[in-house]
Amino acid sequence: MAYPTSPSPGSSSHLPGRGSRADASEHQLEKLEFALAVALTRGDTTRTAWLRDQIAALGGNHEEPGT
Repeated sequence: MAYPTSPSPGSSSHLPGRGSRADASEHQLEKLEFALAVALTRGDTTRTAWLRDQIAALGGNHEEPGT
């Protein structure tokens, strides 16, 4: 099944400028965690430390990995 090209009714939260701040910070946290995984894989200790600081500044991730 193909993905629809336009949002379905009631899905205005996915339109640009309509997301909540919680959604934005959650997305930012996910991006930082992904970057952290890449930095760890590459052995980049400087970037790893910086990314961990950024994640902590956002409040860290209170979920268990994979959930």
